[in-house]
This record gives sequence, C-alpha cells and structure tokens, in this order.
Amino acid sequence: MNRRNLLQAAGVLPLAGLLAHSAFAFDGPELYAGEKALYAEAEKEGLVVSFDTGPEWANWKSLFRDFKKRYPEVELTYNDLGSAATVVALEKTRRRPQADTAYYFAASAVDAVKKDVVAPFKPINFDKLPQVFRENEGRWFTIHTLNVAFLVNKKLVKNVPASWADLLKPEYKNTVVYLDPRSTGVGQVLVFAAAYANGGSVDNIKPGTDYLGQLHGAGNVQRIEGTTPYAKFLKGEIPIWIGYENDGLKAKHADGMGDAMEVVIPKEASVAAPYAISLVKNAPNPNSAKLWLNFIMSEAGQSLFAQGFVRPSVPGVRLSPDVAARMPAAPQLKPLDVVKASAQKPEVDRLWAQAVLAK
Repeated sequence: MNRRNLLQAAGVLPLAGLLAHSAFAFDGPELYAGEKALYAEAEKEGLVVSFDTGPEWANWKSLFRDFKKRYPEVELTYNDLGSAATVVALEKTRRRPQADTAYYFAASAVDAVKKDVVAPFKPINFDKLPQVFRENEGRWFTIHTLNVAFLVNKKLVKNVPASWADLLKPEYKNTVVYLDPRSTGVGQVLVFAAAYANGGSVDNIKPGTDYLGQLHGAGNVQRIEGTTPYAKFLKGEIPIWIGYENDGLKAKHADGMGDAMEVVIPKEASVAAPYAISLVKNAPNPNSAKLWLNFIMSEAGQSLFAQGFVRPSVPGVRLSPDVAARMPAAPQLKPLDVVKASAQKPEVDRLWAQAVLAK
C-alpha cells in the first residue's frame, strides 16, 4: 500500500494532496519533456529517501521546500552521514537498500561505483557537464562545486592578495592558514589548485607542493589546521584562509562579516571540486528518485544551490543579479578530475611532506 492509500485508510488526506487532485501540482510548462508522466509514477511510490543531504548544507532545505511544492504527493526524507559514511551505509544495505539517492564528494562517488552500489541514470542537463564531472553511464554526476579561494579578513590584511604569487610577498608574513592535505579533502584539493597555478596539473602536482614549500619557507604560513577553522575565521583569528569559496561567501553574507572580508579566486588558476549524486542500485523508490534527481539538475534546482553559496555544475544557469554578483565568472577554475586526484593521494602526501616538513 502506498503512502496515499495508507493516509486514506486512516481517514487522513493532507491539504496538499487534495489540492493536487483538484488541480495538477504545476499547471504551467514542464521543466523537461516527460516530467508529468514521471511524477505520476513517482506518486505511486510516494517517497524518496535522500542520503547525506543535511538541510543546512548547500541550501538543501530550499531544494526540499521547492520539490515538495511542485510534487506534493511525494514525501522526501534525508539523513546527514558524511561522504565516506554514506558509501559504507550503501554497502551494508546492498541486499535491502534503504536509500534512493546518495550525495557525496565525487571521490566517494567513484568509490560507490567500484563497490557496485549505484545505478546508471542520466538526468536532464547531464550532457552539459564537463566530462570529468560525470561517470560515463550516469552512475554519478556533479550537481555543484566547491572552489579553492583566498578568504581574506580585511581588518587584518591591508592589501587583498589577488594571486598565488602575491601570497609569497613579505607583507603576508605569518598570515596564511590552510588545512593539512594528508588528512583533509580541502587540503588535497588545494594542492591541485596550487599545481595548476604554477604550471602543473592533476597529473603533475609537484609545482603545487613546491609552491607550498616556498610559502612556508617565506614564513608566510601562520599554521596548518586539521579541521575546518571556520569559527576561528569568524572570530578574527585568521588573516588569510586558503579554503573553499562557499565558506567565505557564507561568512560574508550570512554570518556577519560583511565588507570586512573578501573572497578571491586567485587569478592564475584554481580548482573546482565536484560534489556528486547517484541513483542507488535497486532503490526502493526509483521513479521518485529520478524525479528528485531531475529536479536537482534543472535550472530551478541549480539556481537554489547558488543561493546557498555553492556554484551550480550546469553551465549557463541563470541567476538573480544579487546571487550572480557574489559569484562572478571565474574562467580560471579548472574542473578537478577526481578519479585522477584520488589516485594521486599517496603522491600528494609524500611530496607535500617533502616540500614542507623537511624544511
């Protein structure tokens, strides 16, 4: 018995359900061809279980809200496990899957494919993504990115650095904080960003670790952190944090720092780290899952991510002027190939230790 029948049997029918049957949930044009037919199938299931989509992260709460408005007969539930834990949960429940979709840093998506716990599905706009932002058969695809940036407290820094080269200047002595690349994802991604900026790439990371060695050698690194120093940054304890753009935008526009801080995508190059989602293999509610995944990849869903300070993965999504102003075009952002990046992890650890700790 599906959710609607259960409610009817109990003598309860939500107002949203009554409205949906007196008039279709959306009377205007479809977001994509076949949307209404897919919704009709999803309505029979009545539920989608979305793993690792905590509502306060990346504006998932707004996606939940607008999905429910458009599809009132499909309930949406979620948890907030973390990327690696999500893959573990999928593996443990492979015989009786609980999740319909799974969201994670794309390196964990690659792991999920290896463990054969996700299924192929190509949502709308799939083919618009850069090749390295999607698995060929659609077992995962990128829905937004996090981008390496300089987060600068202007109360503590007189001149805002515009480039990686700027950070080597004597005026930035004892000002820079970043996360340890051996133990944190953002630390690893930062190494690739520094590599691209100094003539390297995901295949040639030594220019990145050499650069960080120079930064330490110049005395410009205040310290390396093992966990996110967001609270310390808000308190004014960090002059320059090399981190993710979204943390800076959140600090500036949501958590009170305002014009006292600036977010800079360094001009030489930086890296866009992909965050991906998958249809779970043998998902209990596959049509609801596909409806949810298509909504996430629609212009409506993608623009909501931008409101949550993360960049949409689909190129050319129209944003409101205020949101677009927060995220100006940054052609120097390089899409990170997480398959290659994951394989480079031991080399990142070795070369970073060699360049930084051996000094």
